[in-house]
Amino acid sequence: MLSVQAHSPPAPAEIRLTQHYDVLKELGESYAALGRLDEAEQCYLQAATLAPARAEPYVGIGIVAVQRGRLDQAEAAFEIAAERQADCAEAYGGLAMVRQQQADYAGALDMYLRCLELDADNLVALLGLFQTSCQMGTFAQVIHYLELYLNRHPGDASVLFCLATLYAREGQLERAEDCLLSVLALEPGKAEAARLLEQVRGERAAAAPDAISA
Repeated sequence: MLSVQAHSPPAPAEIRLTQHYDVLKELGESYAALGRLDEAEQCYLQAATLAPARAEPYVGIGIVAVQRGRLDQAEAAFEIAAERQADCAEAYGGLAMVRQQQADYAGALDMYLRCLELDADNLVALLGLFQTSCQMGTFAQVIHYLELYLNRHPGDASVLFCLATLYAREGQLERAEDCLLSVLALEPGKAEAARLLEQVRGERAAAAPDAISA
């Protein structure tokens, strides 16, 4: 059998196949966004038939299954996606969502961390990791990833607020206050940030040396 060099152009049939696959994948994403889950699933299934080695159609099938509440089906689809592409961050993020909904918080934490190792800018995984960490009461790893994310996206108020919440829980009150001031500079009307800032300042005042002597 003749080997095809990497720089060789694809054959016309391959071009048609790729174009058809891309159209189906994009249609699936559009239908899923509109809530038309039957059409989305059909597009993803056809895309998987055309390109069985690709992870993306199985990620799409998994997302549709999550939206329908079919967690076993979703888990199977995300596992296939991870088998097809070992560095598919979306597959591990999907598995994390499923395990979080199954109350398998340790499994969810592992999958969120694996997803973020591959894609540190994945905001959905980052917020899922925050929720899971709160449910488990373990914060060190999520603080690390929130800090990494904010190094690249310093103006993200939602992530700043999450980090402030964790700093407050860990007793890092000065850091919490700094984050909350940044949140309120970005979103002055954010009432929950204002409440937490008042609480943090109260705790700092109570811990001050002059408060102890009083």
